[in-house]
Formats: sequence, structure tokens, C-alpha cells
Amino acid sequence: MVLLVFVMNFILVNRKVFFSSFLLLLFALSSRSQPTVDSLLHALDHTIKIKDVYVQAKLGRIQKLHSQLAAIPHAQASAQFTVYNKLFHEYKVFIYDSAFKYYTQLFKVARKLNDPAKINYSKLKLCFILLSSGMYKETFDSLKTIRVAMLSDSSKIDYYLQAARAYFDLGTYNGDPYYYQKYTKRGLQFLDSALMYCKPNSYDYFYMSNYKHMTRGDIDNALIEVSYLLQKLPLTSHQRAINTHHLGNMYLRKGENDKALKAFLEAAICDIQAAVKENAALNSVANILYKKGDVKKAYQLIEEAMKDALDYGAHQRKIEIGSILPIIADGELRAVESERSVWLIYSTALTILGVLLIVFIVIIANQVKRLKLAEASITKANINLHEINHQLREADKIKEEYIGYYFNINSNYLNKIEDVLKAVDQKLSAKKFDDIRFILANINLKREREQLFVNFDKVFLKLFPDFVIIFNSYFKEEDRIVLKDNLLLNTELRIFALIRLGISDTEKIAKILDYSVNTIYTYKTKVKSKSLLPNEEFEKKIMEIITV
Repeated sequence: MVLLVFVMNFILVNRKVFFSSFLLLLFALSSRSQPTVDSLLHALDHTIKIKDVYVQAKLGRIQKLHSQLAAIPHAQASAQFTVYNKLFHEYKVFIYDSAFKYYTQLFKVARKLNDPAKINYSKLKLCFILLSSGMYKETFDSLKTIRVAMLSDSSKIDYYLQAARAYFDLGTYNGDPYYYQKYTKRGLQFLDSALMYCKPNSYDYFYMSNYKHMTRGDIDNALIEVSYLLQKLPLTSHQRAINTHHLGNMYLRKGENDKALKAFLEAAICDIQAAVKENAALNSVANILYKKGDVKKAYQLIEEAMKDALDYGAHQRKIEIGSILPIIADGELRAVESERSVWLIYSTALTILGVLLIVFIVIIANQVKRLKLAEASITKANINLHEINHQLREADKIKEEYIGYYFNINSNYLNKIEDVLKAVDQKLSAKKFDDIRFILANINLKREREQLFVNFDKVFLKLFPDFVIIFNSYFKEEDRIVLKDNLLLNTELRIFALIRLGISDTEKIAKILDYSVNTIYTYKTKVKSKSLLPNEEFEKKIMEIITV
């Protein structure tokens, strides 16, 4: 039944891809009409491949709304309010910045109409996107400005739901048992208020009641209600994604991980079909797959989830996704450690052969030492992933290209290390020890670092194309930096480029550029002394340089 509704929703979204997806869904149905994990993973992979089809369908709807808006006379504010509201709902789980833009238009028109109901309705829309973006303080501040009495019954349900979600999410984010219990109790009170305005047997009633049971830990009743909701009520793809994700969380709490994984997979498929960028399903799928040992697939899906979080601008979601990256890297490290242990056992066995094999034992010991050095390099890469995770917590300072670039660099770096280890493994098996020395001798760290700087310069100048021009405007003509041919940035410019990206710690800058701290201080002092600006104002002006 669940997959039948899934097929119908898919047909409605885009008929062009119906037949290929329909075949996948037929494959997903077993002889008992129950999908398997493998079939759902296959369906998810296909849905991700055609993801742009659903995005283009949404963009098409948005374009039609823009055309409608352009045709409305300026004096017809009520009609403008209606179209702005539709645009907001198209963007609210698609792109945060655009949703915020149309909230402001919605609020502006409501103020123009001097309609208290529309003004408070507009404020309620702001609460939704603030909460979705993980901006809890701003959410609570905005909720306080809403006059609930001026809202319709349906909007009152929405108001109390947003307030409940805000407390539940804040309790989860806080993590402290005392405050979690306190915030949960407050959130349940708001859910009770929402239920008072829900019509019996409606979607809102079952959703709120199920949400309440799930939060209180009454999983059995929650399962009954969410199953009824999913099987008996007509749902949009987004509604189905939300409630199927709730179903997965219930199964997790019951310890039924396979059922939870199936539910999360269906939720992820529905999210993609609805062009939802603010979602949690892909992250949930990746977490379970990682725990089941499928690290490669988990990493692929986390990358996809990160793309969605970056597209939407969900700060909290980026932090959640970033938190699992070091864990996956640690899994890779354990695999390398396991290989190293095997070779240690093998080297120990060789010692039993006696004096005649002493030369081989010494060589193998040297290889073990090299493996330890390789392990140290992987550990360093793991530390870099932790640093990336920290940077994700300051996501407002970093653009999508910069994060994507560093994911790619770290991925390539790990792949190179893995290739070296495989090559060493093969040469050890073949006892070609001279070849091993040749492989290691051809690792040119200096060239890798230079390439890293070139790539950094390209990405940075893509984000800040006017950086060099603006930077030079702070100096007299004779003191301005003139770059050599084919050089994008020099050392001085890179130092202040890193500062513009939010890296103000001189020791970190020195490590990144492979200089001593004193050298970085010398460069900074020399540059500031030539500037037309006061020293204390220079870095502030650098931070004011905007992106494209």
C-alpha cells in the first residue's frame, strides 16, 4: 500500500520519468508485496540520478507563480499576498534565502493591507523557516511577537506545532537530560493546545496525536496512528516523507533496525520527489548503513545530504551531517589498522624460519614502520575532517564551493594513501622491496602542497573575484601588489584570504601555508604598515569584502 501511493505521487510529479521508475518499483515489490532493503536502495539510487527532474518541476511551478505575480496590478495587494504566500510555500523546504525573501514580501503586503490576521500569519511563516534552519533563539523571539488570537484555527494549529517543534528540537540540540525533560514537557503542552483545534480523524489530528505519543515514548500507540495515517489518508510526497521518517524513528526505538532502514529509505525517496532540500531522511539512512558496515554507501548518501543542506542553507543539518564524517573516517582507519595487524602476524611467522630469513625479517620490519607512518598520515587526515566539522559549525562563513572543494581534496588524499598501501601490499607479497622504495620516493609532498595552493586560489577567487582589486585599493599606487604571470595569489594575499574566510588564528595560518608563526607575523606587519588604513582597521576592512 505504501509503495502504491509512492508510485502515484511519482507519476503526478513528472510523467517523463514514469516508466523507468515504475520498473524500479516493480523490482522493489517482493512476492509478499513488501520491499526489500536492496530494492529500496536501488530505487533510491535511481531517484537521486533523476533528482534534477523534480527540481526542474518545482522551478517550473515557481516560474508560473512569478508570471502570475507580474500580471497583478500594483494596487491589488490581496492578490499579491496570495501569490507571495504560494511562492513562500514552494521555497520553505527548498531554499532558505528565497523563503526568507518571500516572507518579507508577504509581511510587507500584510502591513500595507493593515490586516492583523495576515500580519500574524506572515510572522508564523518566518518561524517555520527559522526553525528549519536551526535558528532557535530567533524562532522563540518571533513566536513571542505573534498574536495568537488573530490567527485562524488552522494557523493556530500551525503556531502551536512550531512552538512544540522548537522546544523538542532545542531539547535534542542541548543534550542535557534536565533541560531535555523540561523542554519536552513544554513542547507536549503546545501539542495539546494544537490538538484542541484539530478536526477529528483529520490529517492534522493524527499527525499531532502521533507526534505526541512518539515524544512521550508511547511507541505502540504512535505506530498504530502513523500506520493509519500512511495507509488511509491522502498525502503529499512531503507529508509522506515526514511521517515515514517518524515511522523509522519509532522502529529504531523498538530496536527493529531493518524496518527502520526501509522506512528511512522510503522517506528519502519521497523527499527527493518533492524537491525537499531541508530533510533528515538521507542522514538517517547513512547512519544505519554505517552501523551495518556499509561505509562506502553511507559516505555517498551523506555527501548527497550535505549537498541538500548546503542548497537549503540549513545550519543545524550541516552540523548534524558533519558530525558523522570523523566517525566514517575512523572506520577507514580501523580497516587499515586491521591490515597492519595481519602483516605483523605474518612478519612474526617469518621469524620462525630462522637465521636464513633474518634479512627478510629486517625488511618487513621496515615496511611495518612505513605502515605506521602511513597510519599517522591517515590520522592527520582524520584530524583535518574534525577541523572541517568545526568549520561547518560556522557555516555562515563558508560557501558551498569551498566546502565541496575540501571534501574533494580530502577524498582524493585518502584515495592516494589507499593506492599507496595497496601498491605496498602487492610489492610485499611479491617481495619486490626495491619497488616499494621507488613508490615511496615518488611521493612529492612539495608538489602536492603547491597544487593545493593553486586550487585554493581558484576557489577563493571564484568566491571573491574582486579581492585583489579591493585589497590593492587600501594602498598607494607604488605599494600595491603586482602578481607575476599565471600567479593568482601570492603569500601576502593568501594570508589575508584565509583571514577573510574566518581563519584568524596566526598559528593555523602558519600551518596551512607551511611557514613559521614569526614569518606570518612579519608578513602581516609589513603589509599593514604600508596600508592607507590604520592597523586596527585593516583586518576589519578585509572582512567587509563581499562575495559574488
